This record gives sequence, structure tokens and C-alpha cells, in this order.
Amino acid sequence: VQLQASGGGLVQAGGSLRLSCAASGDTFSRYAMSWFRQAPGKERELVAGFNWSGSRTYYADSVKGRFTVSKDIAKNMVYLEMNSLKPEDTAVYYCAANFRTRVVVADKLRLYEYWGQGTQVTVSS
Repeated sequence: VQLQASGGGLVQAGGSLRLSCAASGDTFSRYAMSWFRQAPGKERELVAGFNWSGSRTYYADSVKGRFTVSKDIAKNMVYLEMNSLKPEDTAVYYCAANFRTRVVVADKLRLYEYWGQGTQVTVSS
């Protein structure tokens, strides 16, 4: 599966953005899908995701109540709605697909076989 992330940009603190991840080559519903982010000088971290069936959803504590992950199976798209953005949300955001351990939302990068190219989100104070 090929993943293409988009929707990043520059936004003021308190603003909103919606990231999109377009999947091609396979249906993402066979995979656990997650969003990661990597800030300058920091390790890539799991932000949000869901398992292949959608029965399990994960949010990092830092984004709970502000970010929402969703999917549109018909369009083969995954979204990350980000509200009440903070400067500390500034990072490159990546969508990723995990097939081998798709029943859970894995937090280890090495378990994700496919990655999008990343989209920059910058939140100004």
C-alpha cells in the first residue's frame, strides 16, 4: 500500500487543521492505521491510530480531547482532525500502515511496514 499525507500548514495557536492520508494500491481497511509525528530533535512518536477493524482507537495523552482520527473506507482515506493546536504540536506528521500486528494499535515504529512522506504542521504562538 502506498500512503500520501497532506493537509499540513502554518496555523496560529488555538487553530485547527485536518490532515489527510490517501491510500493506494490496497485498501487500508486491512491494516491498522496510525499517525505519528516527529518534532525537531525528538524521536518520532505515535499520536493516534486505530486497529484494522476500528474496534480499538489510541490517542496520545498529549492530544486527547483535541485530535480525532477517522476514516472513509469508500475513499480509502484516513484523517487526523486537530483542534486547539498548541506550539508543541509543531512537527512533521506521518501516516503509517501496519499489517502484521493489525489487531492492535502498535506504538513501535518498526512494526509499521508502510509510511507516507510526511506533512509539516507548524503552530505559531
